[in-house]
Amino acid sequence: MKNFFLVAGIAVLASCSNGNSKYDASGTFESDEVIVSAEQNGQLLVFNVQEGDSLAKGAVVGYIDSSNLVLQKSQVQATIQSLAEKTTDVGPQVQLLKDQLAVQHTQLDHLVYERDRMKRLVNADAATQKQLDDMNAQVDQAQKQIRVTEQQINVTLNTTGTQNRSILSEADPLQKQVAQIQEQLSKASVVNPLNGTVLAKYAEQGEMTAAGKALYKIADLSYLNLRAYITGSQLPGIQLNQPVTVLVDSGENSYRHYSGTITWVSDKAEFTPKTIQTKDERANLVYAIKVRVKNDGYLKIGMYGELQLNETVPAKN
Repeated sequence: MKNFFLVAGIAVLASCSNGNSKYDASGTFESDEVIVSAEQNGQLLVFNVQEGDSLAKGAVVGYIDSSNLVLQKSQVQATIQSLAEKTTDVGPQVQLLKDQLAVQHTQLDHLVYERDRMKRLVNADAATQKQLDDMNAQVDQAQKQIRVTEQQINVTLNTTGTQNRSILSEADPLQKQVAQIQEQLSKASVVNPLNGTVLAKYAEQGEMTAAGKALYKIADLSYLNLRAYITGSQLPGIQLNQPVTVLVDSGENSYRHYSGTITWVSDKAEFTPKTIQTKDERANLVYAIKVRVKNDGYLKIGMYGELQLNETVPAKN
C-alpha cells in the first residue's frame, strides 16, 4: 500500500517512466455513449450539431417541424372557446317568469281582499253564498297558477342547467387533448441529455426524420473506461472499487500513469480476444473488467492501455 500511494502521488495523470512496464492486464478505452434520437416525425428544420462539439446538458440543438401540431392545438382551443356560445342564458326567461309570478301574487292579494269583504257582506245578508263561493274559486285558481309558475321557474333552471353542464363537460377531454398536443410539441425540440462531446452525427438539417431515428451520438469524455481482461487466477484478487494504476504509451519506452477504479467485473468467462494480451497468455478463458479513469484530455476512445493491480484481495475460503 505504501508503494501504491508513493507511485500514485508522483505519477498520477502526467508522469512518464522509461524502460519496460510490467502489467497485469491490458485493453482499450471506451466511453458510456448515448445515442440521441428524434421523438417525433417531421422535417429537421434546425440541427446545430457537429462532430467534436462540446454540448451542455439541456441545450436545445435542433427543432423538428411541428406546424401540423400547432394547427391541431389551435383547432381544439377554438372548439373549447365555442362551447360557451352553445350554452343557454336562462336569465331572461327566468326573469320573465318571475315578473309573471309577481303579477299573480298581486292578483291573489286582491282576490283574497275581495273574498274577505264578500264574507262580511254574506254575514250581513248583503251578498249571497254563491257570490262567496265564486270568490273562493277565483282565489283557489290564482293560487294554483302561482304554483304552476313556480314549478316552471324550477324546471327551466334545472333543464337549462343540465344542458349547459352537458355542453361544458366536453371541455375536460378537450383540455386533455390540448395537453397531449402540447406534450408532443415539447418533443419537437431536440434537447441534449448530458454534458459531453459529439462522437458521431447521423442526420443533417433539412432531412426528414422519424420518432426513434438516431440523430447523433454523444459521450462524457471527462471519464473513460478501460475495458481489460483478467485470467481466472487473477479473479480472486479483484473487487469492485479497488484502486489500480493505468499506463498509457507516451512516446518510445515511456508511459503516462493514471489512477483508476474498478467499477465492473463480468460474471461470465469468455474466450480471450485476439487483440488482447493477458498476464498468462496461455489462458483461453478470461473475465472482462472496467476501470474508470479521469481523463486529462490525453486519453482517447480506442486507445490502448495497460493495467497494474496495486493491491490484491485474498481469496475467500
